[in-house]
Amino acid sequence: MLVFEAKLEGAKDQYERLDEAIRTARFVRNSCLRYWMDNKGVGRYELSAYCAVLAQEFPWAKKLNSMARQALAERAGSAIARFYENCKKNHPGKKGFPKFKKHKTRDSVEYKTSGWKLSEDRRTITFTDGFQVGSFKMWGTRDLHFYQLKQIKRVRVVRRADGYYVQFCIDQERLEKREATGKTVGLDVGLNHFYTDSDGQTVENPRNLRKSEKALKRLQRRLSKTQKGSKNRQKARNRFARKHLKVSRQRKDFAVKTALCVVRSNDLVAYEDLNVRNMVKNHNLAKSISDAAWSTFRQWVEYFGKVFGVATVAVAPQYTSQNCSNCGENVQKSLSTRTHRCPHCGLVIDRDWNAAINILELGLRTVGHTGTNASGDIDLCLGGETPQGKLSRGKRKPHQ
Repeated sequence: MLVFEAKLEGAKDQYERLDEAIRTARFVRNSCLRYWMDNKGVGRYELSAYCAVLAQEFPWAKKLNSMARQALAERAGSAIARFYENCKKNHPGKKGFPKFKKHKTRDSVEYKTSGWKLSEDRRTITFTDGFQVGSFKMWGTRDLHFYQLKQIKRVRVVRRADGYYVQFCIDQERLEKREATGKTVGLDVGLNHFYTDSDGQTVENPRNLRKSEKALKRLQRRLSKTQKGSKNRQKARNRFARKHLKVSRQRKDFAVKTALCVVRSNDLVAYEDLNVRNMVKNHNLAKSISDAAWSTFRQWVEYFGKVFGVATVAVAPQYTSQNCSNCGENVQKSLSTRTHRCPHCGLVIDRDWNAAINILELGLRTVGHTGTNASGDIDLCLGGETPQGKLSRGKRKPHQ
C-alpha cells in the first residue's frame, strides 16, 4: 500500500463543513464503542450494522457517507481487537482498553470508494456526501495519473494545526531495484550520537526538540496569559501547535532520510530490539529518548528493507555494550563510562562502536549467513510478514 498526501485549499465555509463532518465521524466512532461496552461480545458485523441504526436515529449523522460510517466502525473494531489480543498475550502494563475520542487539533474522517470524486486532471477533489463540502484544490508533489481510480481504496481527510490534508491509500506494491554492495552494518543508537555503526562512523543527534525549547516556552507563556474562550487564545494555541508540528516533521524527515541512506548502502542492517516504552519511564532521559525517535527510525529501516530487498535484523540488546567485541569476555561498565577497556585482551575502543560490532555479529548469526550478501527474499520472514503463496503440502505416509 502507498499513501500519498496533499494539502486542501478551499474557502472558510468549506472548512467549517469539513469540521462538521469530522465531528460527526468522531460521534459515530464513539457511539460504536459505547455500543460494544453496553453489549459485550459484539463483533465487527454488529458494529457495522449499528451504523445504520445511528443514521436512522440521528438525521445529521445520515449526512455522512455510509461507507465512511462503516470505516469508523472498522476503526473501533480494530481498537477492540487490539485490546483483546494484548489480553491474550498477557502484555505487560496497560492492555490498551479502547477510549473515547475527544476534540483535538488532529482529527480525521475516512471514506472508502464513494463519497468523493477526482477531477480529470487529478488536481481537484470533490466530496459528495450530505455535508455538501464542495471541491478543494490539492497541493502536493505526488502525481495520481500513474494509478487508476480503482486502485484508490481509502481517502482520509486529516485536520492539523496548519490546515487540512487529504491522504490517498493506493493498492500498489512498491519494489525498488538496487545493486548489491557487499556490505553489512550493525547500528547502536544512542543519545550522544544518533547512531554508531560497526565501522566506527557516527551520525550526530539533531535534537530538534531541544533546539526549539526556547521558542516553545515563549509561546506557552503567551498562551497561558490569554483568557479562556477568547479568539486571542485560539490564535495563541494555533501558533503553539504549529511549532510542535514543525518539530515533529523535522524529526520524521531526519529519520526517513537516515534510514533510506543506511538501507541503500548495505545488504544487511542489524539493530537493537529496544523496548522504548519501558525506557522512557526513566524521567531523567525520557525527553531525550523521545526526541531521538528511535522507534520511528526502526520502522522506516524495516519498511525500506522490504522495498529494496535488504535483510533487516533486530537482535536482543542484552550485553551488547558489556561484552568485548574482540575476545567476548564480559566487561562491566556504567552508563557514564564511554570507553570500552578490556583487561583480558587489551582492546580500547569507544563503547558504542564496541556495541555496534556485537550487534552486527548477532545479526549475522540470526540470518545464518557467513558472507556479506544477505539481500533477497529473506526480508519477508525477518519483518514478520507471511510470504506470498501457500506452502506445498507434504506427501502422506503410507499406512502400515
